[in-house]
Amino acid sequence: RAKPRVGTFRYMTNGLGLYSRPFIESFEETPMLVAVLTYMGYGILTIFGYLRDFLRDWKIERCHVAREREEQRDFVPLYQDFENFYTRNLYMRIRDSWNRPICSVPGAKVDLVERVSPDYNWTFDYTGKVVEGVINMGSYNYLGFAENTGYCADASAEVTMKYGVGVASTRQEMGNLDRHEEMEELVAKFLGVESAMAFGMGFATNSMNIPALTGKGCLILSDELNHASLVLGARLSGSTIRVFKHNNMQSLEKMLRDAIVHGQPRTHRPWKKILILVEGIYSMEGSIVRLPEVIALKKRYRAYLYLDEAHSIGALGPGGRGVVDYFGLDPRDVDVMMGTFTKSFGAAGGYIGGRKELLEYLRSHSHSAVYAASMSPPVVEQIIASMKCIMGEDGTTLGRDRVQQLAENTLYFRRRLTEMGFIIYGNNDSPVVPMMLYMPAKIGAFGREMLKRNIGVVVVGFPATPIIESRARFCISAAHTKDMLDTALSVISEVGDLLQVKYSRHKRLIYDQIQD
Repeated sequence: RAKPRVGTFRYMTNGLGLYSRPFIESFEETPMLVAVLTYMGYGILTIFGYLRDFLRDWKIERCHVAREREEQRDFVPLYQDFENFYTRNLYMRIRDSWNRPICSVPGAKVDLVERVSPDYNWTFDYTGKVVEGVINMGSYNYLGFAENTGYCADASAEVTMKYGVGVASTRQEMGNLDRHEEMEELVAKFLGVESAMAFGMGFATNSMNIPALTGKGCLILSDELNHASLVLGARLSGSTIRVFKHNNMQSLEKMLRDAIVHGQPRTHRPWKKILILVEGIYSMEGSIVRLPEVIALKKRYRAYLYLDEAHSIGALGPGGRGVVDYFGLDPRDVDVMMGTFTKSFGAAGGYIGGRKELLEYLRSHSHSAVYAASMSPPVVEQIIASMKCIMGEDGTTLGRDRVQQLAENTLYFRRRLTEMGFIIYGNNDSPVVPMMLYMPAKIGAFGREMLKRNIGVVVVGFPATPIIESRARFCISAAHTKDMLDTALSVISEVGDLLQVKYSRHKRLIYDQIQD
């Protein structure tokens, strides 16, 4: 059955026999006038940037940024030219929107340390004041486990008193605790796989393990919007890398077919292995991977699948077990299940789950396993306690209730933003909610105006996004009450009117048509 489309919304049913639920994502096209004005804005900023660089070269204006010494002027530049230009002349104008120091638990509300800049964001001075009770719409605290009271916090504190904070060794030497073993067994049980392994850093879980799985003569097919850790891991592996269009199964299948037919360049020998890299939830787009179709293609062409569930584990599925649970699929169909503990679990580090043979191989071949220090005991206990809570093994329904609350909050928040006329990206069930700002001047303005009204948000621009697709990114939490969300939505609407960022040409009409 053909995929019905309404306006610029993508709507997929189970017509292919792969989906057990509607799959709704929206990526509304940029209005032409907004695109033109955005390019003009960057053009004007670029012209003034070159003018200011000219003044700096002639010592008329002071240059604060790092630069080569006079005796190194004939050397190859240490910094990439455009990114250095961008940092000096565009990023510095809105640098106050990032790296804001907080002095509280990053829960539903946070306290911010107030700071001011005497030199247009080149440096900051702290006033000694604290901005209290800022509604936190930016942290990845999906299930609200970033807290300093309750079952998880108490368990971590108790373990700290018994084991201390650091281990001072690697797992292969004197740093393998019984709590590490228990955690990995629990992770495997939670994921529904044979075995699992934990690492102290989520980024390194990708960047250090992919090179252990593939190498020269292997092919990696990577989604164009994959996280930097996946990209780095693929590059470090020495494998051939080909990039397919975001969540586009036709593009992926064409690359798989070409890889099978033509083999390696020049020799045309078959690839040693083909590895598909995808994410569960894409953290800048809010989209969910079309996993049923990816698995079908993987089986058809006998490729391997590496699934990064950094943002989806805990945040999707009736049991909080991620995108595999969300689609009701068999975990054994995913060859390498990767995720992080930094988001839904309120801890730190990452994991890889899969077949026992795979994990035994990684224990001896992964740089992140062999050379990295062991995870801190209180962090391990936070993972164990929060995971048991989600699984219901703590004797309560708290974890299940939080998973359900997150789903309700996500649908409510996305629906209200759509009704207000904002362009938002992603899947209806994704707790990552990108709201498009486009113009460079509105990146900083939106963040500042929201903070004035006691709402903390994350604004994102180049190089994390394409240069004309700047956005605000909201992360919904189960810890958000309806009153908090209503307050945030009211402020977002007010600031949206002030800055004129309600760009959608469809508003409520499209949403109602889809729901019908």
